[in-house]
Amino acid sequence: MTMLTPRTPTKLAPPGKGRRERKAAELESRTRLAGERLAGFSARPGAQVLQDLSATRNGLTHAEAALRLERHGANVVAHERAPRWWVQLAKAFRNPFIAVLVFLAAVMWWQDPADPGVVILSVMVGISGLLRFWQEFRSGRAADALKKLVTTTCAVQRRAGGAGPTTLEVPMDQVVPGDVVKLAAGDLIPADLRLITSKDLMVGQAALSGESLPVAKADAPPRSAGGTPSSEDLGQFETTDPVEADNLCLMGTSVTSGTATGVVVATGADTYFGSMAGSLVGERPQTNFDNGVRKVSLLLIRFMLVMVPVVFAINGLTKGDWDEAFLFGIAVAVGLTPEMLPMVVSANLARGAVAMSRHKVVVKRLNAIQNLGAMDVLCTDKTGTLTEDRIVLDRYLDVHGNEDDEVLEYGYLNSHFQTGLKNLMDQAVINRVNEAEEVVVDARFSMVDEIPFDFARRRMSVVLGRNSIVGGLGRSEHVMITKGAVEEVLDLCTHMTDRGRKVELTDQLRRHVTRIAEDNNRQGLRVLAVATRTMSAPRDTYSIADEDRLTLVGFLAFLDPPKADAARALQALADKGIAVKVVTGDNDLVAARVCADVGIDVGHVVLGAEIDALDDTALRALAARTTVFAKVNPVQKARIVRALQAHGHTVGFLGDGINDAAALRDADVGISVDTAVDIAKESAEIILLEKDLTVLEQGVIQGRTTFGNTIKYIKMTASSNFGNVFSVLVASAFIPFQPMLAIMLLVQNLVYDIAQLATPWDRMDEEYLRRPRNWDSKGIGRFMVCIGPISSIFDIAMFVIMWNVFGANSEAEQALFQSGWFIEGLLSQTLIVHMIRTRKIPFIQSRASWPVMVMTVLAVLTGLYLPFSPLAGSLGFVPLPAGYFPWLIGVLLAYCTLTQLLKTLYIRRFGTWL
Repeated sequence: MTMLTPRTPTKLAPPGKGRRERKAAELESRTRLAGERLAGFSARPGAQVLQDLSATRNGLTHAEAALRLERHGANVVAHERAPRWWVQLAKAFRNPFIAVLVFLAAVMWWQDPADPGVVILSVMVGISGLLRFWQEFRSGRAADALKKLVTTTCAVQRRAGGAGPTTLEVPMDQVVPGDVVKLAAGDLIPADLRLITSKDLMVGQAALSGESLPVAKADAPPRSAGGTPSSEDLGQFETTDPVEADNLCLMGTSVTSGTATGVVVATGADTYFGSMAGSLVGERPQTNFDNGVRKVSLLLIRFMLVMVPVVFAINGLTKGDWDEAFLFGIAVAVGLTPEMLPMVVSANLARGAVAMSRHKVVVKRLNAIQNLGAMDVLCTDKTGTLTEDRIVLDRYLDVHGNEDDEVLEYGYLNSHFQTGLKNLMDQAVINRVNEAEEVVVDARFSMVDEIPFDFARRRMSVVLGRNSIVGGLGRSEHVMITKGAVEEVLDLCTHMTDRGRKVELTDQLRRHVTRIAEDNNRQGLRVLAVATRTMSAPRDTYSIADEDRLTLVGFLAFLDPPKADAARALQALADKGIAVKVVTGDNDLVAARVCADVGIDVGHVVLGAEIDALDDTALRALAARTTVFAKVNPVQKARIVRALQAHGHTVGFLGDGINDAAALRDADVGISVDTAVDIAKESAEIILLEKDLTVLEQGVIQGRTTFGNTIKYIKMTASSNFGNVFSVLVASAFIPFQPMLAIMLLVQNLVYDIAQLATPWDRMDEEYLRRPRNWDSKGIGRFMVCIGPISSIFDIAMFVIMWNVFGANSEAEQALFQSGWFIEGLLSQTLIVHMIRTRKIPFIQSRASWPVMVMTVLAVLTGLYLPFSPLAGSLGFVPLPAGYFPWLIGVLLAYCTLTQLLKTLYIRRFGTWL
């Protein structure tokens, strides 16, 4: 017995590779090894499999099952668990800017434990981290609530000592290798099974393969492609892909019709499903958002590391007070740092998550919102996204390919009168008749006998009594109606119905009708043939031998129809600058047909086998120019995502199957649905409560709004702060006192930043939302250098006014100078928000939302009030003369006018603003 010891590879990729490449290599190695083991079980005769597993058709004893459960462990696969709340809380504070603020607060506390700046910075850090933690914690709980357990038990045959076998309902996690499991319609497959017996078994494998239609499974298929059906289970040599093996049923799939018995050959991590899941836990790869935030953070920190020492040196050399210069340098560092950035980003993302929840979208990781807005390529599966995820009868054709109601009538009679469980195609035929409000034809027939479907014949027949009314007297005759696979039914036909006439099916006509069926197959349709035979000598029972000398009536063609709004949704995404690529495990003909129906330019359909033949560089070029990928496995899906990312795209992946989990984790934003398998929902960052591209479009708009408001705050604050520090450098060089006290700088920043807390509630211009938006650290640096110094021009103008007009030109009058610059600096910072928030003319072509307007007014009033308030003395302010305010208005108007002019020139030069 060699197959009972789990074999899990440990070292699967060269240590020199990056983490993502190692994970991909691990996934590929695990699935390959699991596939090879399962292919071995498929190829061996059933009796040999039972012997290798030390099992019997009667099942294990309870004692044996207990020992194997202890040896192999519970039948569960690795899955991602939400971190403990305290771990999640700690991660919420893991941010480079928070680290800078904590460092600055520590230095300030070291200098003066009573410094109010310590409290201010601590509050900023606390609110930022707690806001992010609460929103992600709440979203995680909502996502967990979406996990609906379909079933917890399965029917297992076990024995008590020497007693006979009994069928028990056993929890799925207690199934062990060697268990004999009984399957029926509606059951989930609890583990990887090798079939022992089966009857009319159809299994839905969409979660693993992406194929929308259920597939037939049997314990005794042909041993080779050219083999003949056999009732003896000799194993299968046709494929090494366990998903395609006819005598294997894999964990994660489900029974749609029929019954079967199978022996468990793998459980938990050793299953084909488990081989994928084991490589999908742990730290996620860096996404577009993570990389963008890191680059912007480093850019702003570099600016701070350059400017702060310069300010410190100039102040120390010109004033001679190095302690005061050090404190002022720390205040400048705070002034340069957009200290509310973590908080504003968290508030932006949290508000986006709340807004998206109204559109039936659950956001598990807040960063995914920005990635959704930056997404310029969406990879999606076909079933349920572009299609309705249901089988319908699309066509009922005569032997020449023309629609014929008689074909529908015969197909309906066959499906309606069969006594076995009706499969999805039988139900589609019945639904079509009902929907078309056809005459109730079954009233003219009575059931005589049936010959059920089996895997070898691939067809089923019913024999009906036809009741004709002639002169008021009834006369009955028996008619056999056969429906099944085209090749098998055609082999039994000697005649065909041609425009109401029964004609001999010659070789030429046989080639003609075969071509009709093949043409429909090439259009992505599943085709069944319908034939009849009027029995010359009616009797009560019939057999397979009677399925002979049939007359071909026509064909039934089925498909999973495109959603009515899929084409509109795809066009809406295209209008937003998002290219949609279909990545499916289904066959290329079906994929091409569906994509063409919803308006996708299909071009060349790339198959999974072609991807395996390419290295990463070649795949990168192929992925960029290909729209539809078919027959792809989980590893290939993940490779496609990485190839697109390497080409510079921000990639989203929408999937709900086991075979989508790897791609969901590798994508910049993984999107799943609440009906998805658990591993898909765990791998995804966004969960749609409806599998609908229209819902996704709303999420994209919200993501771009969120990102726009975030980048708006960064550019406004960073450029303003840069301008302020530039002004401080000039003032420090020429003015014999501090142009503003350190506490004043902190208060100014606090008032301004509180006003910016309304930024998440601002609106974005419609033009901004039309295309994907991404982090551009170079653009932010350029914006700071070009736009920031504008404020310095008017700061220096205010210096001159305070110095010459109001006589604030000595240390005795420095409080007046500082108070005057404080008000001008705060008001210019606050009002310029409306100039920077849009590329249009503010207040005329584009107005901010009412929360932003209210906070602007409050910030202005606060700035004007502080020098006259009871706090003025403790903060170092003095009241300003009335003559100051006309000068202030003139400076602010000139500032806004020049900014608008330079904004126009900047847009012309660089083609962008926000």
